[in-house]
Amino acid sequence: MTTHLTHVAAPEGVAPGSGYSHVVWGTGRFVAVSGQCALDAEGRVVGEGDPAAQARQVFANLGRCLAAAGATFGDVVKLTYYVTDVAHLPAVRAARDEVVDTARPPASSAVQVSALFRPELLVEVEAFAVVPEERRP
Repeated sequence: MTTHLTHVAAPEGVAPGSGYSHVVWGTGRFVAVSGQCALDAEGRVVGEGDPAAQARQVFANLGRCLAAAGATFGDVVKLTYYVTDVAHLPAVRAARDEVVDTARPPASSAVQVSALFRPELLVEVEAFAVVPEERRP
């Protein structure tokens, strides 16, 4: 369990969300991870036309980026999802739930966009994390 973070699922007077905390704070180093898409190490699209395959690749990429900063998904305080169709959100949530502690989920936002930087991409996710000072890459 990550003890340097505090999660508030639903502050008083705010309806609880499903699969996210309304507020998360912590102490340590701030880490910002740029939006990740379903690209492999060579820049090829993974899962063209398949939101579930793309979401799994996105979270695999996020995990690699977090590791580069000495972070894990347990350190993530905020995820922002960009999808070309809100119908892709169940696939994104399923991929997220494979890597995030669903009992202490990060804060999150989801936005439908008209397009991402390549037309075959369906999902992009960015992350903010707070890592304990003593944990370094």
